[in-house]
Order: sequence, then structure tokens, then C-alpha cells
Amino acid sequence: MKRHYFLFLFSIFAFGIFAQKTQTLPQIYSTPPVQITSPYLVDSVNLKGQKFTEKNLLKQAISMPEQGAFVRPLKSDTAGYFYPEKAKEGHTLQLFSFYVASDRYAKATMKIASPNMFEIYIDDKLEATKDTKEDNARSEKEVTAKLESFYPLSKRVIIKLMSSVDDKQAPQFRIKIENDATDSITNFAVSHTDKRFVNFTDMLLGKRVSGISASPSGNYILLSYRETFGEKSQSSSELYDVLSGKRVLIDVDGSKKQLQWMPASEKLFYVTTKPDGKISLVTINPATMEETVLAKNIPEGNIAFAPDERSFFYTKREKGDDKKNDLKLLQSPEDRQPGYTDRVFLYQYDLRTGLNRQLTYGAHSTWLNDISTDSKQLLFSVSDEALTERPFRKYSMYKLDLTSMAVEQMWQNEGFAYGASFSPDGRKILIEGAGEAFGGIGMNIDEGQIANSYNRLAFIMDVDTKKIEPFTKDFAPSIDDIFWNTKDNLIYLRTTDRDYVTVYTYNPANRSFTKLPLEEEVVRSFSTAGNANVAVYYGVGVSNSTRAYLYDLKSGKSTRIADPYSERLSEMELGKVGDWNFTNSDGIDIEGRFYLPPNFDPNKKYPLIVYYYGGTTPSARTFEGPYPPHVFASQGYVTYVVQPSGAIGYGQKFAALHVNAWGKRTAEDVIEGTRKFVQDHSFVDGSKIGCIGASYGGFMTMYLQTQTDMFAAAVSHAGISSISSYWGEGYWGYTYSSGASAHSYPWNNPDLYVKQSPLFSADKINTPILFTHGTVDTNVPIGESIQMYTALKILGKPAEFIQVKDENHGVMNYKRRVAWNNSIMAWFDKWLKDDNSWWKGLYPDSK
Repeated sequence: MKRHYFLFLFSIFAFGIFAQKTQTLPQIYSTPPVQITSPYLVDSVNLKGQKFTEKNLLKQAISMPEQGAFVRPLKSDTAGYFYPEKAKEGHTLQLFSFYVASDRYAKATMKIASPNMFEIYIDDKLEATKDTKEDNARSEKEVTAKLESFYPLSKRVIIKLMSSVDDKQAPQFRIKIENDATDSITNFAVSHTDKRFVNFTDMLLGKRVSGISASPSGNYILLSYRETFGEKSQSSSELYDVLSGKRVLIDVDGSKKQLQWMPASEKLFYVTTKPDGKISLVTINPATMEETVLAKNIPEGNIAFAPDERSFFYTKREKGDDKKNDLKLLQSPEDRQPGYTDRVFLYQYDLRTGLNRQLTYGAHSTWLNDISTDSKQLLFSVSDEALTERPFRKYSMYKLDLTSMAVEQMWQNEGFAYGASFSPDGRKILIEGAGEAFGGIGMNIDEGQIANSYNRLAFIMDVDTKKIEPFTKDFAPSIDDIFWNTKDNLIYLRTTDRDYVTVYTYNPANRSFTKLPLEEEVVRSFSTAGNANVAVYYGVGVSNSTRAYLYDLKSGKSTRIADPYSERLSEMELGKVGDWNFTNSDGIDIEGRFYLPPNFDPNKKYPLIVYYYGGTTPSARTFEGPYPPHVFASQGYVTYVVQPSGAIGYGQKFAALHVNAWGKRTAEDVIEGTRKFVQDHSFVDGSKIGCIGASYGGFMTMYLQTQTDMFAAAVSHAGISSISSYWGEGYWGYTYSSGASAHSYPWNNPDLYVKQSPLFSADKINTPILFTHGTVDTNVPIGESIQMYTALKILGKPAEFIQVKDENHGVMNYKRRVAWNNSIMAWFDKWLKDDNSWWKGLYPDSK
């Protein structure tokens, strides 16, 4: 039986308790009665000396069906009594089911009176039992069950009632829901439908696509899934036959490690570890599902097969001198991170001879970038710290001839060129980097601007001449992934394209870009079959979870082959999502979108929650997320997601507005956009606006409150209060700042590090702020929230701080994340709905 955790649509039938303490139910639904019989009595008593009675019959287990099985309506009389049919012979059990929800955090009591025996189940758990039977309704007894602390979740109630042909009183029962003694305003509702509103646990629970790849011929697709059950989750993989449409589950529990396709053979491979620690390489024939051990006792590591399948490559980590002394002399600011002194080197394992040869050696790690299609050459990179020059690390790329072991340097000590791969003919190299790579040949920014290094570009290098073409210089989207396809000789680019993630092709012959007509707004993965005009991808949208597709490269047609979240999604009622853009005071177009509550009434006034990017990546059009707008909307908030200046994916000039700004233009966009949104939408209550952001967005939350009093409540998760302390303390503080604060340091630009830091303007803040932060955050140290919280407390400003135990930059543990999300919404309810009940219910000791 499914559990239904969330506030649902009050449709089909519903009632409210408006300023009333008690309400009876007008209608419920049931399943047909089930005949039950007493067991054969081998003895008159059991080992405990107990006789078999009707109480034992009541305890007999019965499977609780889905809500759709409850199809028999039963209406109550004016006194609230229901009259189910009496058993025609012997005894019967009958089930009655409904959902209970409230419009705010509250406690309630459910009271059921009946002369019959019955049990009460709430969310599958037996909560109360009446094991007495009365002869008439006047002497009937009442049983109580608590409905506590369930907002915004709904509770499913199932009543198991027993009737006997010998009962003197025909079966009847009455259900009452009673408000807490001090509560006369909560509205409770009961529904039969399994339609409901989305909630935070929907962002975590359920089954989703986690990977997809096509066999070399394109005849088979490997689909990987991840299903979360709460604290536990499970991985699995299935094989999809394109021609027949058949599916075979080939990995039930994720035990087949590194399961993937061979580069040329129409076979899968995986590695398995025996109890003695020895590792074997196993292949699977998808046509017959026959498994063959390809090699035994192979080395440990992530396998990258050579295209000719005669060998594979892997990296081996050599542990450094990471002494566990009480006193440690740091070699570098990076030496605070675990594994800093470890080094990684490349190896090749020959499957014919078993030779395991080391390809690189030294004091610097080497990383495999690509293998040429003829299996004769490798691209590998080496990096080194360069602490006196941003971005504080330099990258060098080398081409290694595997036959002669001759090495040719492709480039040396480039700070903004990150990775490379071969063209199909091996004569060119495809490079990923930032605008400042190779002397800035790819930059397309205004005079006086500094390129945003998080906005990625792509380049093509001629191997012989070393000439580099910045072919995405005038291409607005930012590059996420890129590869050169052997079959059609086109370059495929998965890109951050405004708040979408899309896929383009680039034709080197005519230098043209073409956007692929894919079905998802945010494409998570896209890959092609090696020897066929077939591709596969999966992605998400603003109102759907992961779906996977087969894509015909010639026709441009997508065929959906997996939608594992569809059943769960079908239970939800989502509100409308719309785009809303404006032109800011600098004449720049700023995009955004809004979410409306599922039961939206244009004549009502709704509180508003504003959400903005964390870092420099746009807030993508995804259904899931730690700050999901659909969930905010489901709890009665209009939600406005704004993409302010500095976001990547809108072109280099727009992205460059992020550099050395730290809120200047960004805050103005958020403030301008919010004001104009409220002006354009009469259903928004302009006095009840909240804002929320995390990481850089958490910084924005703090900074915004120093610039305006328009927000009635704010939430900052893992935010930065002092740019200078974050710059020096976070694991990636100074390296992130090499892009966000390019060429600016506390000693040469104190105005940026002080005046733009919210901490130094704490006295200007009047908005109630909730700070949340993981106790082991290595990105933005928890002290960033502590010092701002402390400042506001000293200033007597309304502020609260929730530390999330054992969590890093994000909240990952299921139980902690649900509690954390609920705390955020309780804070908004307190200030934007003037309802303190949820907050006090969670934190009764708060002032």
C-alpha cells in the first residue's frame, strides 16, 4: 500500500472545519466486506491458557489496498452515523479509508464511536483498537486516535470494522475530528482522492533515471535507476532491446560495478570482486545474456577501454605523506584538504598478455583525457599550483604515443584550459576552457569587463600547427559537456542555455550550430551510439522528473523509453508555471518564471517567495531540488524565480557582470524584478514577500536585507557574510573568488571585501532572517552564518539560526533534510502568513 504524505487536492468531496471544534464526516468509501471464519480448534486453549474469541478474529491480518480500491461510497445520516451492511453469515471484515489534511500546523483528535469491534490504522500503523461489542447504540463506546503534527503532510486513515450475523445491533459507526482545545481556527479536510499536493519528500523519494547509454550498434540501451525509500536507496540497471521493446533487469542492486558498454563489441562489461579481494572483468552478451569472464585478477581502478578492446587504461592512486601528527606544517592552502599529498598515475592493462604497465611517473598527478580512435595515442593532463597568479592552478596537456612512448606537448601552463579530446581522425583536439584561455582569444566581453571563468567555451586545436579556433566565441550558451561524434563528424555540445540545459551540434565543415529538438527542458545526459545514427538522453522539466529517450539523429525524433517517476507524479496536482521577464534599469533583459498554488484563486492575495541563483549558474527548470518552487507553491505561496545579472548561459557579457560585483547589480535586479512582479500581479500581497538563497544565494539573502526593507522574511542557507573570511577559510574560497573576485584581494580592494560584505552593514538589516548551515561545511564554513547571526542578536534584530548536524554544503541525510525543509517553511509561515503554530511546534523553546 502506498503512503500518502502530503497535502492533497480537496476534490471529489471535502469539508472544512471553519472556526469549529468538532466535525463529523459526511461520506467515506469502503471495499466490499470480506468473509472470515474461525480456525479449527485443535485445543480449547492456547499455550497461554487463552480461549479463541471474537477478539482474535478482529486481529486477523488483511492487506490494505490502494485508495483506488475503495469504490463504494457510504453517506452518514444527520447525526454523522454510517450504516454499513451487516454480515449475512458468520463474520465479515470491512475496510473504510480516507485522508485527513489541515491548512496549517495543528493537532487533532479523531474519535470513532460504534457498538462494533474495529481497529484504526493511521499511515499503515495500528493506532487504536476497540475489542468490545455492545448490544445497542446507546451503550456504544468511543475510541480516540491522535492526529499530531502532520502538516503539511496528509494522514491516511483506515478503519477495519468487524460485523457478525449474530450481532443484536446492526453495524454503525460515527467519526468525529476535533480541534485541539486551544485551536478554533485550523481547517481540517477529508478526501477520498489520492490526488495531493507535492511536498518536500517528493523531491527525494521515488525512482529516477540515473544513467543511459547505447550499445555501439544502437540496438540496445542500458538504463540505470536510483530509487530512494527514505534513509535507504537502491541502484538498478535494465537492458532495453530497441527492436523488440523488451526489458531485462540485469542488475538488481547495483552490485555490477562499472557496468557499461564495450567500445566496439555489442557487449556490456562490469567488474566483480571475490571474497579474497581478487577482481574479475566480466562481459555480458545482450542477445543471450550469457556472461563470460574476460580477465581475472585485474588491477583495481575505473576502466577506460581502448577502442580496439585489446587493453584498458586506469589510474592508480599513490598515497602521499599525510602524517597524522598533532602539529602539521601546511605545504599549501590546499593542504587542508584530505588527500592533498596523494598522486595519481596512468596505467595500461594488456588483455592478451596480462602486462600491466605504468605510463606516467613523477611528482605530479596525471589524468587521462581521451584515447584516439586507433588506440595508439592518449591525451593526458598535468596540473600544478601557481599561487601567485589566478586561477592559482595551471594545466598542461600532452599527447602520448603508446608505441614509442614519445610525448608531444599540446599546451603548457594554461590556467583556463581544462580538458581535451581527439577528433575522430586524431588530427584535431577539442578543448574545454574559459574565455581567458590561450591569451583570451575566445573572449567576447565589453571593455573594462573581466570574463566570468565559470562560463565555459570550446576550442579546436590543429595537432600539427597548434593553431586554435575559439569556435564558441559568439555562442551564448555555456558549455557543460562536449564530444566529437565519429559517425557523423559533428561536435555535440550539452549547454547551460539560459535556464535550460540543451544540446547543440556544431558542423566544423560549415561552422554552423544547430539546436536539437529534444523533449526535456534540462538534459542531464546525452550520448551517441558509436556505429549508428542513434543517440540516447534523459532529463527533467519544471513539472516532471527524469525521463529517458531514444533519439534518431537523422529524423530528429525522440522516443520515450523510461519514465519511472510517472506513477508518483500522477498522484500530484501541480500549479501553473509561467515565464515572466523584465528590463532592468540598465536596459538589460532579465528572465524569470513564476509558480502558482495548485488551487490558485486570482481574486485572493498570496504571499510571495523569491528565489535566486547560488553561485553563477542559473536556477534551472528542474522539478526537484533543495528549494523546489512547486513545493513552495503547494503550501500557498506564489513563487518567483529570477535569473539576475551574472548568470552563465546568457552570453559572455552577461556572465561577466558577476565578476567583482558581489551583489551590486544582482541585488538591484532582484529588487527591481520583485517590485515589478508585484505591480504586474494583483494576486500578490506586496507586504508579505520572502526571499531565500543558498551559498552565493545565501550571501545574496544577507546582502539584500542591507539594501531594502521590502522583504518580510528571509532565509539564508550556507551563506557568506564576510567576503574576506570566506575567501581565506573555505576549502575553495580563494579559488572560487579567482573568478568571482578576479584580481581583487583584501589588500588591494578593501571596498569590495568590506562594503559588499553584509556583516559590515548588519546594522542596516531589519528583516527577520533565518540562518541554516551544516556543521561540517567545507565550502562555506559555518562561521559565516555564526558571525552574522551573532551581529544581529547583539543589534536586537529578529534572527534565528539552525545548525544542521553532520551536513556539509548541502543537506543530504533524508530525515535531516525533511526537518530542515519544514523548518524553512515554518519560518515563512510565521512571518508571511502570521501563523506561528508550525514554528512553535518545531521549536517550542524559541521566543
